[in-house]
Amino acid sequence: MLSGNGTDRLRPIKLWVADFTYVWTLVGFVYVAFLVDAFSRRILGWRVMSSKHTPLATSVVEQALFTRRRGEFTLAPTGLVHRSDAGSQYTSIAFSTELREAGITGSIGSVGDALDNALMESTIGLYKTELIDVERSRSWTGRAEVERETAASVHWYNTARLHSSIGYTSPTEHEARYRQTVPSTPEVA
Repeated sequence: MLSGNGTDRLRPIKLWVADFTYVWTLVGFVYVAFLVDAFSRRILGWRVMSSKHTPLATSVVEQALFTRRRGEFTLAPTGLVHRSDAGSQYTSIAFSTELREAGITGSIGSVGDALDNALMESTIGLYKTELIDVERSRSWTGRAEVERETAASVHWYNTARLHSSIGYTSPTEHEARYRQTVPSTPEVA
């Protein structure tokens, strides 16, 4: 369980947290999944789908791995822990296989314990508050609109939104500061 700030004990690519939420649209529910690096609070992967089956969760891990591989940190996932709740998407054989093949250790929280994955619950709460529920009278038209607006929101969240838990910096700024404290491109695993 993550408690308090905790970032002083973390490095990039050490602990990832994940979960998903739903958004009501005029054509029915869509599901939005996120994966966050606990060190920087950066959203590394996200996906909008009209189904909440396992591909929703696996595609977010794939995107996060891609994001880190093209980034400034050397990706060596050995020692990387993926934390989620006990939803069927995260306990499926396909998802477990995806993690194992990537060299990532899965960690599942206690059933019914929202505090067990508090960082992810907070991130989704911010997403819902700052984007989805901004205008209660707004009706989302469908998946494409949610996807477009989520892309813009994730970019803002990662590059401009200030987070008190990381010294009132943005996630990308927090990672840049970390890179300045290490002698060269770090092997962080």
